[in-house]
Amino acid sequence: MPQTAQKPETLSRSGAIDILRDELIKLAGDEASICKVAAEKNIFCRGLHRFSDVELRHRFDWINAKNPRMPRAEMEAVVDRWQLARQEVDNLPTACDVQQREHDGCRGWDDFSNEDLSRFCLELTGRTVVVN
Repeated sequence: MPQTAQKPETLSRSGAIDILRDELIKLAGDEASICKVAAEKNIFCRGLHRFSDVELRHRFDWINAKNPRMPRAEMEAVVDRWQLARQEVDNLPTACDVQQREHDGCRGWDDFSNEDLSRFCLELTGRTVVVN
């Protein structure tokens, strides 16, 4: 008997974000931001690795200003700690939630189209979804 393709699940934008947030929190735990995990695992938005060295230093210029010769790995580690601190201070679950409010490193969840969120859901959960 031939298999029929399953109809994709339809999710609201906020529903897809909730699913992604939960999956990313599982991967990151309490010791790393999802930016760091996304970069290390080359998943989701690719975290800080999606930025060139110049762009990373520009986006976090107040960190770079303290030590402009800091190696990229050290810069990423400082940004990771900053993201975690902002999550704690703002009582927000992920760096995407922080950045959606602060808009300094990126725009958080606002950076992603509904199609991006659908693709990330498939990548992180194996679920085929349509976000609208």
